Amino acid sequence: MANKLYPDAQAALDGVIRDGMLIAAGGFGLCGLPERLLDAIRDSGAKDLTFASNNAGIDNEGIGKLLRTRQVKKMISSYVGENKEFERQYLAGELEVEFCPQGTLAERMRAGGAGIPGFYTKTGVGTLVAEGKEVKNFDGEDYILERGIFADLSIVKAWKADETGNLVFRKTARNFNAPAATCGKICIVEVEEIVPVGSLDPDTIHLPGVYVQRLIVGSPYDKKIEFRTVRQKEAA
Repeated sequence: MANKLYPDAQAALDGVIRDGMLIAAGGFGLCGLPERLLDAIRDSGAKDLTFASNNAGIDNEGIGKLLRTRQVKKMISSYVGENKEFERQYLAGELEVEFCPQGTLAERMRAGGAGIPGFYTKTGVGTLVAEGKEVKNFDGEDYILERGIFADLSIVKAWKADETGNLVFRKTARNFNAPAATCGKICIVEVEEIVPVGSLDPDTIHLPGVYVQRLIVGSPYDKKIEFRTVRQKEAA
């Protein structure tokens, strides 16, 4: 069995990261972000990167850190709110953006992971999303052709892994991590804990280790919250 465990994110990216890559990144808002790997990509100095990710984090968090350092050339995303630097670069023509409906983006990643180059969907028909895309009629309804995403690299965050790379995600942190993990030529995963082979119940494994080439332990993590809301104390 090949050893998939690396000492840190920098070591895991060694020989993999390069300029101009298409990277599929897991995470939703600040939930389930591959924080250590994003920091290591920033520190590598790689530039002209394209990220396929639900969003770009917030200012100076997640992919937002790489926007600050001008290492991102293009974003393929469904949501770009809460990130002022993203907005500034896009409006200034400094960042290329391909908007993609959320479900379509997840399916494009899943399709790439399954070796499916394209699929038809009703989502976006008759809108700007459909511009330049093939339209086909099925049973009297129009559908647009969307392309599967085949990334050079996948970076994801999981809760637990065994030494062969079988993954368990933690609740909503499963989000885009599972489809993103499957669509890259190389998948690097950061986890909170690595457990011995055989200690995970096979029925609880969300993603089999066949998809995973490299692993790191990223703990400890700080719990980040986008908008902290608290209830006012009631008067005694």
